[in-house]
Amino acid sequence: MSEKTPIDIVRASREDRFLARDIIAGLITDFQELHGDRAQGDDPAIIGGVGLLGEQPVTVIAINRGAEIPEKLQTRNGSPEASGYRKALRLMQQADRFNRPIITFINTPGAFPGKTAEEGGVGQAIAESILQSMSFKVPMIAVIYGEGGSGGALALATSNRVWMFEHAIYAMLSPEGFASILFKDAKRADEAAALLGLTPQELLTAHVVDRVIPEMDDHAAFYEQLRLDLKNEIADLQKLSTTELIAQRQQRFAQFS
Repeated sequence: MSEKTPIDIVRASREDRFLARDIIAGLITDFQELHGDRAQGDDPAIIGGVGLLGEQPVTVIAINRGAEIPEKLQTRNGSPEASGYRKALRLMQQADRFNRPIITFINTPGAFPGKTAEEGGVGQAIAESILQSMSFKVPMIAVIYGEGGSGGALALATSNRVWMFEHAIYAMLSPEGFASILFKDAKRADEAAALLGLTPQELLTAHVVDRVIPEMDDHAAFYEQLRLDLKNEIADLQKLSTTELIAQRQQRFAQFS
């Protein structure tokens, strides 16, 4: 596992080590992307659809930061608006209806904080996603593969299992934001990162996440191992009854209230 300092892991989490579409292509076959929230529009910051994990049909939802500058501008560097979260919720509801496990891949500094997001009702969309996720009858696994920022990440991470890549972070706000509040100086982000407990190992110890996934330079081998791990985890969760599955998810998050 990584021996990087907290601020080093923060910096690594913001690099384009893994891209949403590459992760989906590396793990899922016959992927069919679905679009739109049926209310406002189609947010490119969230990719969602249906495909096969091995022989298992799954619904996959991934936050997309984009590969090149034009796409990064369109996705606001992975900061979804309300329509993105409503699209994700629509696909999760569909998965629940057709008994498909749900896998989410998360990499966001947080929901978009702009005027259009507020006008679209982003806060309510996030809250609705968290609330309804507590009662879905299918296995849910969330994987944080870069930044996991605040409610914008939690909206897609209210799952039976939460995993993190080795160089990912998960926190209530950025180190810069925390430093600006605590120290009145955003330049002290390195100190804030050490206090936030945002690294995978710290979160694993605190039982906030369930597994830390070692990264590999060989992405093909990495995806092959991750595919196997996801298949095995879904198979274990499918052994639970619907009541047990929902209760496990609710109890997992109740411990933090």
